[in-house]
Amino acid sequence: MDEVKKNDHNKAIKTAAVVLAAGQGRRMNSAIQKQFMLLGGKPLIYYSLKALENSAIDQVILVTGKDEIQYCQDEIVKKYNLKKVKAVVAGGEERYHSVYQGLKALDEKEIGWVLIHDGARPLVTEKILQAAADGARKYNACVIGMPVKDTVKIADANGNAEITPDRAFVWQIQTPQAFQYTLIRSAYDKLFTKKEYQQGITDDAMVVEHMTDRKVKLIQGDYKNLKVTTPEDLKIAEVFLNENKGEEQKNQ
Repeated sequence: MDEVKKNDHNKAIKTAAVVLAAGQGRRMNSAIQKQFMLLGGKPLIYYSLKALENSAIDQVILVTGKDEIQYCQDEIVKKYNLKKVKAVVAGGEERYHSVYQGLKALDEKEIGWVLIHDGARPLVTEKILQAAADGARKYNACVIGMPVKDTVKIADANGNAEITPDRAFVWQIQTPQAFQYTLIRSAYDKLFTKKEYQQGITDDAMVVEHMTDRKVKLIQGDYKNLKVTTPEDLKIAEVFLNENKGEEQKNQ
């Protein structure tokens, strides 16, 4: 897969999602991995999977720790009747290892586009998922994010402020990140040909940026689409979740 294959966008090619739930969540200070901590009475990972279940996405690959595969199948996929989850597969040591395992679990003959989403972002909406899928079709590579609200400083090696970038051009990147499948798959294939390619990789957009000559489009999502990393994040997510439930009840 050295070259990106061109998909016929007029054909009914499927869109898939790879959902990551293999992280250890050390900053949560909890014996329970954060993706399985309860939010509104349900495991954190449930919310991303449920949003995908209700969206136009065709199928989902859930990536988790090898020791959690059976738990995810029984207590999440089956319990909540998540029919779009095609497989639950084991992730790897780093995020990019887990993404690669998810990508390899997809059938390149039937998947045209893929969304990659952190399961620790429970407040993703169908609107955001659709924007990401549309962006992948239009631009081949896109990421959901939001313009930063605060001034950003770039520090030097001694912890001193060195550069203050123009805030108008700085974005806070979220997920999902969405791509033409053969583009992201070929980029990841190349990433794993040399260990040095993997240094400093923090998201999928970087893989495309470093391994190909393609540009990655920035698409606005929602400030509420936060990543639950600390106990404080979980409290904020609970507030937003309750707000969303209240709005849904008003609209019924």
